[in-house]
Amino acid sequence: MHIHILGICGTFMGGLAALAREAGHRVTGCDSAVYPPMSDQLEALGIDLMEGYGADQMALKPDMYVVGNVVSRARLPDGTPKFPLMEAILESGAPYTSGPQWLAEHVLQGRHVLAVAGTHGKTTTTAMLTWILECAGLEPGFLVGGVPLNFGVSARLGSTPTPSALAGDGKTDLPLRRALFVIEADEYDTAFFDKRSKFVHYRPRTAILNNLEFDHADIFDDLTAIERQFHHLVRTVPGSGMLVVNGLEESLDRVLHMGHWSGVNTFGSTVSDFTAQGEPHAFDVLLRGKKVARVEWSLTGVHNQLNALAAIAAASHVGVSPDTAALALQRFENVRRRMEVRGSVICPGGGAITVYDDFAHHPTAIRTTLDGLRRHLGDRRTGGERILAVFEPRSNTMKLGTIKSQLPWSLEQADLAFCHAGGLDWNAADTLLPLGSRAQVASDIPTLVSQVVASAQPGDHIVCMSNGGFGGVHQLLLNALAKKN
Repeated sequence: MHIHILGICGTFMGGLAALAREAGHRVTGCDSAVYPPMSDQLEALGIDLMEGYGADQMALKPDMYVVGNVVSRARLPDGTPKFPLMEAILESGAPYTSGPQWLAEHVLQGRHVLAVAGTHGKTTTTAMLTWILECAGLEPGFLVGGVPLNFGVSARLGSTPTPSALAGDGKTDLPLRRALFVIEADEYDTAFFDKRSKFVHYRPRTAILNNLEFDHADIFDDLTAIERQFHHLVRTVPGSGMLVVNGLEESLDRVLHMGHWSGVNTFGSTVSDFTAQGEPHAFDVLLRGKKVARVEWSLTGVHNQLNALAAIAAASHVGVSPDTAALALQRFENVRRRMEVRGSVICPGGGAITVYDDFAHHPTAIRTTLDGLRRHLGDRRTGGERILAVFEPRSNTMKLGTIKSQLPWSLEQADLAFCHAGGLDWNAADTLLPLGSRAQVASDIPTLVSQVVASAQPGDHIVCMSNGGFGGVHQLLLNALAKKN
């Protein structure tokens, strides 16, 4: 089959392209931003990429057009279509489908799907769960919205379980009849012609509901609307399936109270099935009060401890013991752009300034990221090193200003905060007034870099947070700091 993917350079659609190519399909694609590293990755797989959405691409005559949710029926100011290729597809009657629908029909069919849903932590938890299953010898397929460092790729088809795993060699407790596939299950809408959440297409047998709060203000009116979509996911899990649910979330309680037809394992709260005892970097895993494993690793933050519990609980549903899962997590290398150290600059008088890259963009994610680092560094009042938070409100929800009032709360653990406010329709300086002199705002990247460099001191930890490229601010900071020092 020849498929042509519209919006191929997005994380999800790029992963789908890699899976389709691995499965033996001919794959071509187009996007309005065909540039490295995604373009290099796809071209290395033998995938021809085209810039833009010109109607001339109809000449390719693929068997199916796979449409990403970046595509719409929007028109430019002069009245011409923003996506002329899509208009041509509709006029011609050529076959088209969404990315999630194609994935469900051509990759997920017949597999035991383990889906990871939630407002925060999807990518990290998906990577954790995949690594656990890999270490258990189950060779899972996966599609992750990032690059797990243990694998170096964001997607692969995987294979059927090994004979030793099927026989139960101590790594697994249950015989498996289906190949496994782990997928990051996004609640964002599927396509302009299918406004259901992507995850409704995946039909999981194991579903993690990691957390749930208001986000995606561009497509959801309120939290209730998102809860309804999560319940649509719950409705697709079979009776023999398992819901792995964060017991700390009232929103998820409301989702379950709408009805569920599968087993439920909770994690996180004191009365949950799976709980943790100890610090986030070294803790015992308890199953209904009994110690079943211990995790000691380099990751920080309570949020990662909760992600680990979710992954351990989900893996147990396919026969991987908590002890095996915990041993795997001790070799887990995280995901790119999750507190990834981009570099450090040694200062003349001793000490260093470290620059991190993190994907946090929702206020809750910002808060948990900074809280995890603060716990690791120690209390600033007793000598803990400083945290400089550098961020941009870039997601659609943050651009709309819907939850901007939570920003001062999210930045409480930062000693200084620097906001890139270019392109916002709301006043970031006014929003950050509760932080007083601890907060600075810049309308462009060069000004932002100058502000940070002028404030940085030996021993500081500079955390850059965005769900985009952030104008290459990480390297700009490292270059400027090196020049200063």
